[in-house]
Amino acid sequence: MQIVELLWPAFVLAILLVYIHTIFGVEIIRRGVIFTDLAIGQIAAVGMALSVAFLEGAYQTPLTLLFAILAAVTIAWATKKIKNVEAFIGLLYALGISSIMLVLAKSAEGMELFSKLSAADILFTSSDDLLRDFAIYIPISLVMFLLYPRTKGVIKELLFFIMLAFTVTSSVQSAGVLVVFALLIAPAYAGIVQSRVKPLYFAWIFGAIAIVASLFISYNFDLPTGYTIIFVTVFFSLLFVVFVSQKKSV
Repeated sequence: MQIVELLWPAFVLAILLVYIHTIFGVEIIRRGVIFTDLAIGQIAAVGMALSVAFLEGAYQTPLTLLFAILAAVTIAWATKKIKNVEAFIGLLYALGISSIMLVLAKSAEGMELFSKLSAADILFTSSDDLLRDFAIYIPISLVMFLLYPRTKGVIKELLFFIMLAFTVTSSVQSAGVLVVFALLIAPAYAGIVQSRVKPLYFAWIFGAIAIVASLFISYNFDLPTGYTIIFVTVFFSLLFVVFVSQKKSV
């Protein structure tokens, strides 16, 4: 019972992370801008690094959101104006990760924070953290289901990328950049390659099973939670994609 009382917020947060990220992941894969979320997450993390390095952790969320929105608006513009936009987005990611390393170079906690920014430990999430994420993710999902389909053109593009920026701002602080990338792409990829179930629904089920299994493995084998989530989710997504592809070719 003590384990249940201790870990239930982490399991609920895990399902919530899968729920919100697959909404964007399916659309990102369809658009062919796979590294969008990774670039936005990495640029957003620059805000966190600046807060820790120069402001003793103050204004962390506003700075993270500011950098996330800046990256999102830049990418929204680039998708319409620049050829080979994937290369542009990849360079944004490189700019973000190098900026973080330079900001943290003089910090005694630099490498520890960099590791946390890449893949954080959600296993001991508090109920307060969970309520905060609910307050952010549920309104975002309502916007994506109710408002986003009714918009067109530039407004639709900006709405998509700004909602993604808000999502990434919270997710990077809770789970880390690489976990965000894995949850956005891996379940959505599995959902898209199969044809029996609506991709979003399949991605929700696939991602939920993978991330819950990751938490059990992390807890029972005392492994770093963030990297366990990345490994398990990506590994089973790749296995599933190979299986479906082989089955279709027979």
